[in-house]
Amino acid sequence: MADTPDQKKSDHRSERKRRLLPPPAWWPLPACALLGLAAGGAYGVLKAPEYAATSYVVAVPNETTEPATALGFAQAYGRIATSSSTLAYAQPRAGISAQRLRTQVRAETSPDSPMIAITGTSKSPSEAADIANAVADALSLSSNQAAKNTGVQLLLFNQAVAPSDPASPSAAISGAVGLCAGGLLGGLWLLARPARRKEQGTGRPAVEEYASLPAQGEHAETKEKESVR
Repeated sequence: MADTPDQKKSDHRSERKRRLLPPPAWWPLPACALLGLAAGGAYGVLKAPEYAATSYVVAVPNETTEPATALGFAQAYGRIATSSSTLAYAQPRAGISAQRLRTQVRAETSPDSPMIAITGTSKSPSEAADIANAVADALSLSSNQAAKNTGVQLLLFNQAVAPSDPASPSAAISGAVGLCAGGLLGGLWLLARPARRKEQGTGRPAVEEYASLPAQGEHAETKEKESVR
């Protein structure tokens, strides 16, 4: 049996209603997660890999110096490892400017060991090792000039070598981080949106209640009528 024109119109209206239905309330969660995944993956692919190499120097006390003194000097030398004077010594061997060298080297110390870790970073593995070794040698030379007065000298414990794997995160890790960050933002959006609706809903009854209250003039007129009666 063929459909009547009225039935066709009703079917067409129902189809349009189905098409115009709003998206589900949880749509920001997958949308933000996918955006974060795409952004993190693109960052990992487009960003050049960065390599890190570390050399170690150790503070050694003289025969008349206590080990605790060497530990204290290791902390002090770790602070001046990236100073302007140390980087000026290291610049010729590193082969880069002192300003660039300052941004590509860091020094770390341990409170329990008189060891100083000097890490160089670069887009080239060999350059990262050269930076770390240059700063380590410069720190040892500058500190050993005062070894007679301090009773502590710095010795190279382990020389940095060119790394085979980059220290920067891969595209997969960057994408996973972006996915988690996007999902977190989408979840926060879902938590914040019902709160706004609730505030709007609580404001309506207050307006209706205020509108239902009698005006001050009407209330006074009612009282006068009652007194006359």
